[in-house]
Amino acid sequence: MITDKRITSFDDHLDEQYGKVGTESRQEFQEEFETFKIGVLIQEARKKQHLTQQQLAEKVGTTKNYISRIENNASDIRLSTLMRIIREGLGGSLKLSLDV
Repeated sequence: MITDKRITSFDDHLDEQYGKVGTESRQEFQEEFETFKIGVLIQEARKKQHLTQQQLAEKVGTTKNYISRIENNASDIRLSTLMRIIREGLGGSLKLSLDV
């Protein structure tokens, strides 16, 4: 079996780019990634229901610009707003997990 020494695992890549797990830089990366995932999940659910950003915004009493900012990872979102978007706008429910 030939091993290419230039190939690294994804975990090794993250360690190199953002620091080891537990470091401040790695924690920041992981938090930003979770925020990014929320935006993608909202966008996918909205598109699956054939809603525009404007339609979703009207259903939850916010603006198209705010929905766009959430979907594009450019805005912090309050938990109450996230729950309203999911429940009232998309007809879903939010499930959280906590790793300590």
